[in-house]
Parts: sequence; structure tokens; C-alpha cells
Amino acid sequence: MSKDQLPRNDSTTPRSKWLPYEILGLILVIGSLIVLLFSPNSLSNLLNIIIDEVTPIVVGIFLTSDVGIAIIISVIFGRLLERLGFTDGLIRIFVPIMKWFRINPSVIIPSVYNILGDINAAGKISGPILVKANATKAEQKIAIATMIQSPQSFATFVLGLIALSAFNINAFPLIILAIFIPIIIIPLLLSRTIYRDTKKVELTELPRFTPKTNILQTIFSSAKEGTELLLLIIIPAVTAVFFFIGVLKFIGVWSAIETGLSSLLTFMSIEPSTGIVSILAAPTLAVAQLAEVASNIDPRLIVGSFVLANSGLPLSVIFGQVPVTWAESSNLNEKEVLYAAVIGMVIRLITAFLLGYFLTPLLV
Repeated sequence: MSKDQLPRNDSTTPRSKWLPYEILGLILVIGSLIVLLFSPNSLSNLLNIIIDEVTPIVVGIFLTSDVGIAIIISVIFGRLLERLGFTDGLIRIFVPIMKWFRINPSVIIPSVYNILGDINAAGKISGPILVKANATKAEQKIAIATMIQSPQSFATFVLGLIALSAFNINAFPLIILAIFIPIIIIPLLLSRTIYRDTKKVELTELPRFTPKTNILQTIFSSAKEGTELLLLIIIPAVTAVFFFIGVLKFIGVWSAIETGLSSLLTFMSIEPSTGIVSILAAPTLAVAQLAEVASNIDPRLIVGSFVLANSGLPLSVIFGQVPVTWAESSNLNEKEVLYAAVIGMVIRLITAFLLGYFLTPLLV
């Protein structure tokens, strides 16, 4: 049993004194008894709503569709790239740029692995790389916030290009401004504002990052790692998010939240239905829907939708998968990781709004 799971030990507080959690527990006991007495079907209805909310996402998207398999493949792909010297090649490219910014060049690594593989694989692979490169805690947080600016899978990026072509939108300037420029600009911005504890690093100060495991071992061990990532981190995180959505639906407030979110996304020049899919379910699914329903969507909302989808969403990733993965593989705790991820997501929302509002007239 972990420390967080151990029973509370309030030995310094007299047992006769009521503590806040005891009052809350008593309220829950009494409330449950009242519900069972006057509305015995309520609890079963709540459970059914939660199951109906969770099952299509967990089973339909992550277990029986291509998404779950893509996650496992992305880990294999990422580990193979690492084994073939991809990380050391990237370091040599970005050392001159990051040395000028006075930032450890390893902060770029998660974003690139994110684009080519998967956001969860990026954390598993890049966290130890940052630690090995002696990146400070501030630099590790910069790496996480920057990673959130990138598409969380290569499939999202490719499907997004298909959606742009369906609307006859020139993808080149959008890709440069929305995906590649942030990889350079965000570390500079954050190192000058929120996370200042950065340092210039020479190439000679960095170790080599290419592991020496044989190729077959790399393939099979990464397949196992990807499966564990899917079953033990991603699915529990997604289940937790949609559990709360089910509770909100049962209470009767979710429709109002959904309406408010749709209005906000429309104001930000983001197509609301696919925007909500990006935020709550899967950006890959969202960009696929954009291409399928091209004739029914206002083209002026596509640029913002593309930028939003090509990010670290959905929320289950930001609030569940990223904190758990990075807390295990870096020097940061879950709270520090979550804070950095939220900062990255706020920056991404602002980017989606600005590009959707100002760039759209030039492309559509």
C-alpha cells in the first residue's frame, strides 16, 4: 500500500473531536440512506449513466479501434528511433539554438517524439533523457509545456492535413506557425517569464542518449511497455474523466456546461462539436470528423480546430496521463507536472484563438 493510500493517523487529535472528513463521511452515510429509502433506483441510474458515458470511449476508441493499437505502435516506433540515434541527432541540431537561449537543448526532445509517436510515449522516453541531460526542474517543466503545443500523435497530424485539404486550405503556413515555431518560441518565452532556472549547455557536457540494447529486445520490450501504458495509465485516466462527466449528467448540469463550452469555442473561431471531441475524447477522432463532414462546417472555424486538435489534448491526458507518466520518469512530482501541462494548454488555447482569428482570412 502506498503512502497516499495509508489510513489517516490523527494521533494528535482527540478521537472525540469531529474532523472535517468525518462530518463529510456522516453526511454521505445519511444521504445514501435517504436516497435508498425514497429513491432506491437513483444509485443504479447513476451507475448506468456513468457506464454509458465511459464504455463508448474506453471500449470503442481505446480497446477495439485503431487508437489503442496506435498507442502501442507509437511506443515501439519511439523506442526504435531512440535506439537508432534519433535523440542524439536532434541534440546536435538544437544545441546551437538552445545555447543561444541559455536553455538545455533536451527540452525540445519531448515535442519531437510527441509528433512522431504519442504523447504518452514521449513522456516515457523523454523524461529519463531530460534527467540524464541534467536538465533543471524548470527546464523539465518547460519541456512539458512545450510538448503540449505539439500534436499528440502522428495520426492526428496526418488526418488534420486531410481535413485542411478537404476545405482547400493551404497547410504550409499553418503547420509552420502552429507546430514548428512553438517548439522554439515557447521555451524562450517560458524561460524569460515563469521558469527562469535555465542554463546554457555545451554539446561536450551532454552524454550520449542512444541505448545499447539489441534491436529485437528493443522491439519486444517497447511493445510490452506500450501495452502497460495503454492498460495501466491511459484507460484509467480516460475512465476517471468520463466518470465525472457521467456524474455531472446525472446531476443535470452537464448540458449547460456543454452549451457554454460550445459557445466559447465558437467565439474562439473553433468548430464546437469537433472541438469538444478534441477536449474530451480524442483529437485524432476530431480531425477525422472534420474531413468527413466538410460540407456541413463553416470553413472559417477549421484553422482554430486544427490548431486545437494538434495539441496535448484531451483533458484525460493533461490531468491524468501526463502527470502520472512524467512523475515516474522525471524529477518532478505530479503536481509540478500538472501545473506545467495546464500552462502549456492555456498557451495552446491562446494560439488556437489567435491563429483562428487572424490567419483564417488569409487562408480561407
